[in-house]
Amino acid sequence: MALTQPVESVIRLIRGHRVILDADLARIYGVPTKRLNEAVKRNRHRFPPDFMFQLTQVEAQNLLRSRSRFATLKRGQNIKYLPCAFTEHGAIQAANVLSSEQAVQMGVFVVRAFLKMRETLGSHRDLAQKLDELERNLTSRLSRDEKVLEYVLSELHKLMNPPEPPRKQIGFQVRERRAIYRVRRR
Repeated sequence: MALTQPVESVIRLIRGHRVILDADLARIYGVPTKRLNEAVKRNRHRFPPDFMFQLTQVEAQNLLRSRSRFATLKRGQNIKYLPCAFTEHGAIQAANVLSSEQAVQMGVFVVRAFLKMRETLGSHRDLAQKLDELERNLTSRLSRDEKVLEYVLSELHKLMNPPEPPRKQIGFQVRERRAIYRVRRR
């Protein structure tokens, strides 16, 4: 990433933490995502849960909906490897683990981006709270709208595939009540 796109634009809020996804961090540091993840796995002891965590399938699917570049996945329409999310400290540790010149230089920009974002959000706490509330409202609306869409689709499916009408029976049919004969005992 040649700083044409500000680093702040790839910082996301996931699980209440400001993080950078592994693909974005790898692009910033100038290495393939696979190499970044390999370096992290080799040095797993340097990345405690507050430095880095792996997204769940649900979180990854939500990212799929919100990010158009993930939508280019065609084959199985799923994510093969769940992305990792790096906090500020995890991003620095990744730069140290990679130890390439570009990673070290860009690590400084990443730290500054996190600091700038922290200052901005720190001075606008109520704005951050309103944004969180808006995000919660939108996600609740989305889940409600999804339920409505599922209902509409199921009803359309029922209309397009009606149940077969009952078959008429062929032959003579008696439609009167059955006579009950009582036998008298002597």
